[in-house]
Amino acid sequence: MLKGIAASDGIGIGTVVTVKHQEIKYEPKQVTDKDGEKSRLQDGIKTFLDKTGKLAEEMEKSVNAKDAEIMYGHIAMMSDPFMGQQMEEQIDGGSCAEAAAETVLNMFRDMFAASEDELTRQRATDVEDIKSRLLKILLGIEDTDLGALPANTILVTEDLTPSMTAEMNHDSVVGIVTESGGMTSHSAILSRALEIPAVLSVKDAVSTLAEGSRVIVDGLHGKVLEAPTDQDVAEYQEKQARFLKEKEALKSYIGKESVTADGLHKEVFCNIGNPEDARTAADRDGEGVGLFRTEFLFMDADSIPSEEDQYKAYKKACVALSGKTVIIRTLDVGGDKEIPYMHIPKEENPFLGYRAIRWCLNNPAEYEKQLRALIRANSDTGENLWIMTPMVTSVSEIKAVRSMAEKICEETGLPVPKIGTMIETPAAFVMADVLAKYCDFFSIGTNDLTQYIMAADRGNSKVAYLYNTYDPAVLRALKRIIGCGKDAGITVGMCGEAAADPLLIPLLISFGLDEFSVSPTSVLKTRAEIARWTKDEADRIADAVMKLETAEEVKEYLDSAVSRD
Repeated sequence: MLKGIAASDGIGIGTVVTVKHQEIKYEPKQVTDKDGEKSRLQDGIKTFLDKTGKLAEEMEKSVNAKDAEIMYGHIAMMSDPFMGQQMEEQIDGGSCAEAAAETVLNMFRDMFAASEDELTRQRATDVEDIKSRLLKILLGIEDTDLGALPANTILVTEDLTPSMTAEMNHDSVVGIVTESGGMTSHSAILSRALEIPAVLSVKDAVSTLAEGSRVIVDGLHGKVLEAPTDQDVAEYQEKQARFLKEKEALKSYIGKESVTADGLHKEVFCNIGNPEDARTAADRDGEGVGLFRTEFLFMDADSIPSEEDQYKAYKKACVALSGKTVIIRTLDVGGDKEIPYMHIPKEENPFLGYRAIRWCLNNPAEYEKQLRALIRANSDTGENLWIMTPMVTSVSEIKAVRSMAEKICEETGLPVPKIGTMIETPAAFVMADVLAKYCDFFSIGTNDLTQYIMAADRGNSKVAYLYNTYDPAVLRALKRIIGCGKDAGITVGMCGEAAADPLLIPLLISFGLDEFSVSPTSVLKTRAEIARWTKDEADRIADAVMKLETAEEVKEYLDSAVSRD
């Protein structure tokens, strides 16, 4: 049995078809006809844009319009004059078109890959996909035909790229196994959009799973069974039928409020990265947006977006949610989230460096531009926009943000939006009782909070065993943060991955969490999990868990007390 990340629910039983990424080789050469080489590059880019446009149209028909935006994002990136200019400058230096494209695209790939934020890191996959397809066009290499996959295919590959998704025959694929990717990678997002069971980050899957062999993909528990027996198949067919029945039952939660079994009101919000995602959040029955990551607006531009451009983006998200709360995080950039035009110096330890609110408060003109755009959008859309400040470590930072916002509102005559902070540092956790005096809400970022509490870089495989939200140290932090917020009478939400974890939901109910912000595809599941528990039942589980001493003990207990097969 192979193990990986359970990225898309369901059970797939079928036959392995391996898709290996083609090795792209070329001999870099110095060019003398620079104009001719630039023309060859531009012809390649034009062909790329034409092909990608057709793939996006196919994706709209076979997946949905939202997920086709990934391909339209590829078009936007390669249509950016800045990108073409950078490549032409490489040719001016003597590079051939292939080397010019590879150099520039590698620069962007590495910029995204360096981020500690997985949603940002997944953009490195986009760039790698773009690079591969553009180089194939320039070199005249034909792509593997994924449109003729046989029925009951278990697709096994290093990584499921957006272009592969657009090209493949989805009806034939019953399971996906990849060697890379996490819960928010494109592989996961696209697998869930297609409702195909998927297990990601399975080590050596391509070389281990034999072409034509029968396997079972358990997307519920992150398992891949090689050469299953007839008994295994029968058992998993039964699990598959049960899963489909439970999935159908989730539809009963559409349009309903999120409440516990004994009637305590909660809210299930969505995490988004751009204004278009807000429409998806609404379509998936999200009760609001718990995290709008504004850095993507900056990463998708070749200069800092104007106040007007930002205002339009924030307003668009609010309009899509029709008066529901939209929590927008101010620019979380710097250090490892490099944006070339911002010229932020590289640092030895970007996780603890010059980033987020630290950069913003040291660049007040740009930060005021963002605050003005947010304040205007809030005023124009029913005053449901909340401003969230990231990476706060001291009370002086949230005071400074509030002072800047109040000054802008005094000058414009517009109302002051609700202002809160993301609790994601040990300092913010320790000072939560004091921070609550100056905040209208808290939002807990469990991904970074876990990393910082445990002093374990979540990108370092050697200390990955320490990066665990089930650790009692992290759970004690969560309980105290929520308690401080409740004592101050402010709303407390959570926008990290833990908010959708069914094992943690009873603990979060017991601690008093108000708002669970999850991916749009997890809204109904999270609402259903909340509805399973009364406060008394959740309290009993929490009381037992808080007496345990290790993450392993916590996980084992929750597996037995909470899990359903």
